[in-house]
Amino acid sequence: MGSKWYTVTVDSSDPATIAKFWAAVLDYQVIYSAPDEVVIARDEKTYPALSIVPVPEGKTVKNRLHIDLNPENQEAEVERLIGLGAKRIDIGQGEVTWVVMADPEGNEFCVLRAREQP
Repeated sequence: MGSKWYTVTVDSSDPATIAKFWAAVLDYQVIYSAPDEVVIARDEKTYPALSIVPVPEGKTVKNRLHIDLNPENQEAEVERLIGLGAKRIDIGQGEVTWVVMADPEGNEFCVLRAREQP
């Protein structure tokens, strides 16, 4: 029997701010908050969640793991995310159908073209 996917953990110099950003992006809510961790999820029974934990160092290299978002309208979602504090970035991706962005602390993520949900 395999494991259940519980959370993805994001390192942050300001967990409350990053939790607020990702909660707005994903339409999640804070389900747990303490000085050493903020957890956001759709609700307290739906996982996986995002766990944001404090770290003293800033981000210095490209993420080895990132989130892909699947909006109904890629262009509109990119504009919404920019309004929330994200920015478009170039990591050398060249001409692709997705948009590479970074959250307010520089963590990369991608905004895909609309895809069918399973």
